[in-house]
Amino acid sequence: MNISELLAYQSRKYPDHEALVSPHVRISYQEWDEQVNRIANRLKELGFKEGNKLVVHMPNVPEFMSLYVAVLRIKGIVIPINAKLAQREIQYILDHSEAQFLVTHELLFEQSQNLAEDKHLTLIKTGEAEGDWLSFDTLLKGEATPVECDAKEGDDASILYTSGTTGDPKGVLFTHRNILTVATMICIEMPMSKDSRVLHMMPLSHSAPLHLFMVAGLYVGATHVLAPTFTPDLLLQMVSKERVTHFFGAPVAYLMTAKHPEIEEYDLSSMEYWVYGGAPLGTNEVKLVKDKFNTNKLVCVYGLTEAGPNGTLLQSEEHAEKSGSIGRRAALNCEIRLVDDEGKDVAQGEPGEIIILGEGTMKEYYRAPEKTKESIKDGWLYTGDIARQDEDGYYWVIDRKKDVIISGGANIYPTEVEKVLMQHPAVEDIAIVGVPHKEWGESAKAFVVVNDDVADLESTLKAFLENKIASYKIPRFYERLEALPRNATGKLLRNQLRESQEASL
Repeated sequence: MNISELLAYQSRKYPDHEALVSPHVRISYQEWDEQVNRIANRLKELGFKEGNKLVVHMPNVPEFMSLYVAVLRIKGIVIPINAKLAQREIQYILDHSEAQFLVTHELLFEQSQNLAEDKHLTLIKTGEAEGDWLSFDTLLKGEATPVECDAKEGDDASILYTSGTTGDPKGVLFTHRNILTVATMICIEMPMSKDSRVLHMMPLSHSAPLHLFMVAGLYVGATHVLAPTFTPDLLLQMVSKERVTHFFGAPVAYLMTAKHPEIEEYDLSSMEYWVYGGAPLGTNEVKLVKDKFNTNKLVCVYGLTEAGPNGTLLQSEEHAEKSGSIGRRAALNCEIRLVDDEGKDVAQGEPGEIIILGEGTMKEYYRAPEKTKESIKDGWLYTGDIARQDEDGYYWVIDRKKDVIISGGANIYPTEVEKVLMQHPAVEDIAIVGVPHKEWGESAKAFVVVNDDVADLESTLKAFLENKIASYKIPRFYERLEALPRNATGKLLRNQLRESQEASL
């Protein structure tokens, strides 16, 4: 089995069943499969060969869905990237992945148009052709002749890029088997069927929306409801209008929507699973969401991109007493343990690093064998997350070795932002830490040592970061310090900065 064959199978089994729904398009499974064949045939005419890589720079639109499957159908490797990335970030991924094709959306063209100077790339955009950029319409003019895909489950399928603590994005390489393993988990843990209607509002460049919900929905022939962005209004409207049954979102999506003044006027009764992940929801937040959404169908998932993602579940009925926990058992197709620095299991109640075992775990970090060896040992993925297990067996995440900041479900890696800010002539030293935020879970704060008088530090540095990094990575808060806390060897004591903020709350 491979992901491409799932669509071919569903198109034969449910040809007229609604497959893709967006604000302006409704496509059946047969029409979706035909579109994929056209794109696959045209890509081959443009020189796409088995094993080539194609970067998809798009929001959640039907073109994304067809392109994703088409690349897999011709045994290529698909690389979805965040729609908010700045040009320099896109360039890094193109260079590191050694991609041969880039397809972008016309709404995002400003971020990538100057990449046309790279003659090694075939460049394609939605809308009209421009300069070296071909129009996406040319892909749709390919022959509709069915393309047979004989890819095996162990063949490479995709690369998702996630920043590392060193600041350099890492390419997480997945096989078909990895992705199908975690998709199967969702189909069973949160049952889906042909009659399910899955809302994709979080970016499909992220592993949870893509692997857990898009591929899972494809696995059973569900209807995919697409939204190019998130707003509380749009979430409520689409759930009500399209009778959505499954939705995955960051905690902030639920908290913002819960405060919508007209939420009680929308019929949300079709929803079977309101799923959240990326950060926990506390007791008061869970109560707010359950009351406002009038639901007892709230489920927390814990995992990370490198695991598929797979990890643990906190079921709806467990929220009453264990809100904030990530659950007490591993999800289907997965095992977890808490271990010390030597890889030995810790006692109940003692802190330990979460490690995960399962076939959903990535094949490797692309072009980074040493980093792969550091992260995967004897098949177990070392997450860098520190947790404790309480007397009832529930896991509670208490710290993160990697200092990653999770803001609204998106990962912000301090070192990456610090490296850019150090290029500002007035910045002498810099540290980025996560500080508590009621809606976003965490928000990034910059502690800055300056060597010059800067009248408005916040505005100056925010303006400097624009177009250099994605907007969600730009720190929201800034504070001047005479010096950063460091140990005798000069290592930054980030924990002291974090603790000072927690103590001031």
